[in-house]
Amino acid sequence: MSDFSNNDTMSSKQRLKETVKSLPNLPGVYKMLGKSGEILYVGKAKSLKNRVSSYFAKTIEHPKTQALVQRICDVEIIITRSETEALLLEQNLIKNHRPPYNVILRDDKSYLYVFVSTDKFPRLSFGRGKGNHTQGRFFGPYPSAHGAKQSLQLMQKLFMIRNCTNSFFAARKRPCLEYQIKRCKAPCVGLVSHEEYSQDVQAALGFLQGNSDQVQQMLVQKMEQAAQNLNFEQAVFYRDRLTMISELQAQQAVFRLEGEADVFAISEMAGTSVIHVLTVRGGQVLGGKNYFPDGIAPDAKSRAERLSEFLLSFYFQVSDDVPSEIIVSDELDEVMAIESVLMQEFAKKPQIKHRVQKHRKEWLDIAKLNADNALKTQLKDQRELHARFTALQSVLSSVTSNIINRIECFDISHTMGEAAIGSCVVFDQGGMRKRDYRQYAIHDITGGDDYAAMRQVLGRRYAKNPLPDLLLIDGGKGQLNIAKEVLMELGKLDETLLVSVAKGEGRKAGLEVLHFIEHEPMDLPADHKALHLMMQVRDEAHRFAITAHRKKRDKKRSSSVLEVIPGLGQKRRRDLLNHFGGIGQLLGASEEQIAQVKGIGKVLAGTIYKSLHE
Repeated sequence: MSDFSNNDTMSSKQRLKETVKSLPNLPGVYKMLGKSGEILYVGKAKSLKNRVSSYFAKTIEHPKTQALVQRICDVEIIITRSETEALLLEQNLIKNHRPPYNVILRDDKSYLYVFVSTDKFPRLSFGRGKGNHTQGRFFGPYPSAHGAKQSLQLMQKLFMIRNCTNSFFAARKRPCLEYQIKRCKAPCVGLVSHEEYSQDVQAALGFLQGNSDQVQQMLVQKMEQAAQNLNFEQAVFYRDRLTMISELQAQQAVFRLEGEADVFAISEMAGTSVIHVLTVRGGQVLGGKNYFPDGIAPDAKSRAERLSEFLLSFYFQVSDDVPSEIIVSDELDEVMAIESVLMQEFAKKPQIKHRVQKHRKEWLDIAKLNADNALKTQLKDQRELHARFTALQSVLSSVTSNIINRIECFDISHTMGEAAIGSCVVFDQGGMRKRDYRQYAIHDITGGDDYAAMRQVLGRRYAKNPLPDLLLIDGGKGQLNIAKEVLMELGKLDETLLVSVAKGEGRKAGLEVLHFIEHEPMDLPADHKALHLMMQVRDEAHRFAITAHRKKRDKKRSSSVLEVIPGLGQKRRRDLLNHFGGIGQLLGASEEQIAQVKGIGKVLAGTIYKSLHE
C-alpha cells in the first residue's frame, strides 16, 4: 500500500502521516489497522484522501473517534470504480471482520420467523434467520421474540398444529400435554386423519398470509355443521376460535391492507441518534425495534447520511431478506446506489420511498412516534452514563492519559468448583454492548481455583482479541496479579489500563476499592459517579456469569441423575426422556407410567422411581 512501510528510520506517526498524504482522490474503501495489523475500522468514501484525512483533524471531539485515532498504526485502501461498489465492499468487510470500532448495531440478532415444515404432518415453529431450517415456508420477520411466540401460540390454539421436534414426534406412544390442553390433535399417535390435519395446515398458512376472512368462513361452516350433527362440544370449540380471530381483526383493523415494507424513522437530539424499524408484512404491523447507532463520526453527518449508513448495516447484519418497499423518514442522497447494493445481496430490488400517503404515511407516523419516545428515554439514561464516564476519566487522569471509552470486565462463577463459567461484558460510552459479551467454559483446573480460572479465560480472550481501554477484574490484588502475568506473557501489558475492583469492609456495596499495578489503591466515596460506573459494569459481569453457570450446572445435574441409576444405559435414558419430554415430566411420572416405556420393565421402573425420588 505504501512506499513508507519499509522505512525503518521513519517513526510510525510520520509514516502514517505520509501514507495519508499519498491517498488518491478516488472512491473506495479504507481499513484502519492497529499495532498488530488487526482491522480496527472499515469505511467507504467518495474521496479516500478527504475522508481519511478528516480523522486526523485537530477539531475531532467525538470520544470514540479520538480513541480510534490513538490506535491507528497504518491505513490500507481498496480503490473501487463506483460508490456502489464501495458500499457493497464496505458492508462485506464489516460482516466478515467485525472491526471493534465499526459495528453500528449493538444488538445484531437475526429476526425471528414463524416456520411451517414440509413433513407429512407439518409442524409450526420459530427460529432466528431463515438459515435455521432447510425446507419449509417462512413468515415474518418478527422484530421481537414476544411477537413471534404470541403468533405461534395463537396458531396452536386456532389450528392445533404440532410444534414438537421430529425426533420427539417419532418417539411418542401416547398424546403429550399439548393434546390435553387442546393445542395439538396428536397426529403422532393417529388421533387425527392426514386429510383433516392437512386442512388445518392450509388454514394456518392462509391465516399467516393475511387471509383471515377465508379462515373465518371455514370455521363458521364447521361450527354450523357440528351444531347440525348435535356435536355441541365441537361447535363450541369452533365458536371460541372464531372469537379469537374476531379479536385479532379488531386489534389489526387499521393495518388490514396489502403490502410489505420496512419503515425507518430517525430522531436526533443532543448528539444522540435513534432509529426505529417498523416491520410490515401482509399489510399487518408485526412490531418494531429501536436501534442506537454508535459508529465512528469523522465529521458532522446529516440525518440522511446516518440513516443511509444504518440502513445498509441493518440489512447486512440483521435482516435475512429485503421487502418490496423501504420507507424512510428522511430523503436519502444515495438511493440508487443503496438499491443496487441490496439487489446484488438479496437478488431483489426494493423501492426506497420518502414521500408516502395514506396507510404508508400512517406506518411512517407510527415509526416516528416510537423513535421520538425512545430518544427521550435514552437521553435520560445517556446523560447519567456520560456523567459517570466523565467522572471516571477525571479520577483516572493521574493514572493514564488515554481516553477511556471501552471497558471490558471479567468474573468467574461456580458452585463449590462445579460447572465453572467465566464471563466477559463490554461497556462503552453508549452503554452495554451486549453483542460483544462472551462466556467461557473453564476446563482442566482444580475445582474452585479462581486464579487458574481467571488465567485461562484472560489467556483465551486476549490471545486473539485486542485489549480495551480499561480492563476491569472483579477481585482484589490476587486476581489483579494474575491478569498482569497473563498480559505480560502475551506482550500486551502496556496496551490497556488494568484495574481490579475489590469488595470493601464487610463486603458492603459502596465500599469498593480500586487496585492498580503501579499505583496506590483508590478508595472512592460511596456517592462518586466513577465508582457507580465500576459497580455497574462489575455487577453486570457477575449477573452474566452466574446466569450461565446456573444453566450449565442445572443441565449437568439433571442429566447426571439418570446416569448413576444401575441398569440404565444411554439408549434407555434417551428413550425415557423422549417418551416424557424431559426430566421434569419424568419426575412427575408414576412407576406404572415409567414401566410402559419400551425396554423398561417393572423392576427397572421401580429402581428409576426410587432413585429419582429418594
